[in-house]
Amino acid sequence: MSRIGKAPISIPSGVTVTVKDNAVTVKGPKGELKQELNPAITAKVEDGVVTLERATEEKPHRSMHGLYRSLVNNMVVGVSEGYKKQLELVGVGYRATNQGQLLELALGFSHPIQLLLPSEIKVEAVTDRKSNPIITLESADKQLLGQVCAKIRSMRKPEPYKGKGVRFKGEEIRRKAGKSAKV
Repeated sequence: MSRIGKAPISIPSGVTVTVKDNAVTVKGPKGELKQELNPAITAKVEDGVVTLERATEEKPHRSMHGLYRSLVNNMVVGVSEGYKKQLELVGVGYRATNQGQLLELALGFSHPIQLLLPSEIKVEAVTDRKSNPIITLESADKQLLGQVCAKIRSMRKPEPYKGKGVRFKGEEIRRKAGKSAKV
């Protein structure tokens, strides 16, 4: 029995969920998202609650049950509240600026890195004098937001010796001791 898959998803006010041809569409104040479901999983909307059911008790169907329930729940939360992630640039001379959807990063390379972000994501780059630059990303789509954050982080991953690089705000980096000098 999938404990996650069996849990019902309550629909908050201002959000509408429709199921048509094995596709779930969720509309809300922050946008509209759509997810195709596997034919083995069926979704029902009754009394402000979405429930998902599986066709059989086979292992692949049990695993997909929890997966699709989580995806639909993330869509409902995304269009009602939205998701927000913050990235911190740690390092001397590391900077971030944005003009609309174009994010420009200076990460210690000989050239600046320019990324054109999807229109579904709102981006804001803040650089204070006494603290590290912070990039704030907001979106209704949790999957897309995570993918874009991972792409930005991959430009310069945090290294374990000095801790320089792009990291999530509040992320702990396991530090290593440097080479010990011979005496």
